[in-house]
Amino acid sequence: MTTFTMAQRSQPMTQLAVSGPRPMTVTGRNGLYCAGFVQSSPINTDNMIVGAVEEQERYLYAQNDLVYVNMGASKGVNPGDMMTVVRPRGHVETRWTKKDDLGFFVEEVGALEIIKVRGDVSVAKVKASCDVFLLGDLVQPMPERNSPMHQDSGPLDPFIAASGKARGRLFMARDGAQLLTRDQIVYIDIGSEDKAQVGDRVTVFRPLGTGYLFKSFENESVSARDEGFHSNDFRDARFSIQTARKSGENARGSFVTTAKAKEDRPEIRKVVGELVILNVREKTATAVITRTAQEIQPGDWVEVQ
Repeated sequence: MTTFTMAQRSQPMTQLAVSGPRPMTVTGRNGLYCAGFVQSSPINTDNMIVGAVEEQERYLYAQNDLVYVNMGASKGVNPGDMMTVVRPRGHVETRWTKKDDLGFFVEEVGALEIIKVRGDVSVAKVKASCDVFLLGDLVQPMPERNSPMHQDSGPLDPFIAASGKARGRLFMARDGAQLLTRDQIVYIDIGSEDKAQVGDRVTVFRPLGTGYLFKSFENESVSARDEGFHSNDFRDARFSIQTARKSGENARGSFVTTAKAKEDRPEIRKVVGELVILNVREKTATAVITRTAQEIQPGDWVEVQ
C-alpha cells in the first residue's frame, strides 16, 4: 500500500484551494453524435448499408455487428475510415416558428469503422449505436465534433437582461419529449443564417404572464361569496381580486383592473433555463439544456446571450 508524508498529503489540498472549478464539457459522446439535427439542404442518399453478415438470421444490428456498405475503393474508402449512419425521418411541421420551412429531421443512428475494402463494397463494424441499424440507413463521412466547455457559474440568473441578439423558439426535443430538464437535447429555430455558432449560450424564457403548463387566471375573479369563479366582467363581488378598483371611494380617474394594469408595460420575461448549442444548420441548431429554473417545454422562447 502506498504511503504519503504529511507534506505530500497537503500539496493537493493547497492546489485545489487555489485552482477553483475547472471547465467541463457540456455533453458526452451521446449528445455529440446521437443528437440528430434539422436541416433544409438536400442530404446525400447515394451511400447506405446494403447488407449484413447475419442478415439471414435477423434484420436489426447494433454494436460489434458486421455490415456491408456500397462504398469501396472506387469511392476512395480505406480501412480504418470512420463513418456516421443517419436516417432522415421526415419533414418538420411546427407552429412554434415564424420561419417558412425549417427542413427535415435527421436521426443519427451511430458510427461504423471500415475494416475490409473491395472495389464497390466494404465491410464495416458497428462501433457505436444510438439506435438499431437497418439496411438502407444512409452512410456519410463522420464529422469531427468537440463538446463546448462549460464553466460552472453558479445558479441560473432568473433576471438576466435581454441581449438583443437572435431570438426564436424551442420547437422540438429529442424523442418527442415535452417536459424537459438538464442534459436533454432540443432543437431551436436559430441557425447559421442568424449567425449562431457552436458553443453559444442561449437563454430560455417566457413572456411574463404566459405559460404552457397551467391555465392563466388573468381573466377570472375570485368572489368573496360562495359562487366561486366569475368572469372579469362580473362586478357584484365587492372583494373580488379582479373587479374594477380605484385608490379609494372618492379617488378620481378611471377604474383599474389587473389586465389594464399590464397594458403598455415594458417587456418583462420569466427565465426558465439555459442551453448551449452543439450543432448548427441553415435555419436551426441542436442544443443541450445546461441549467434550468423549472421545466422547459417546446414553444418556449430562446435568445442567444
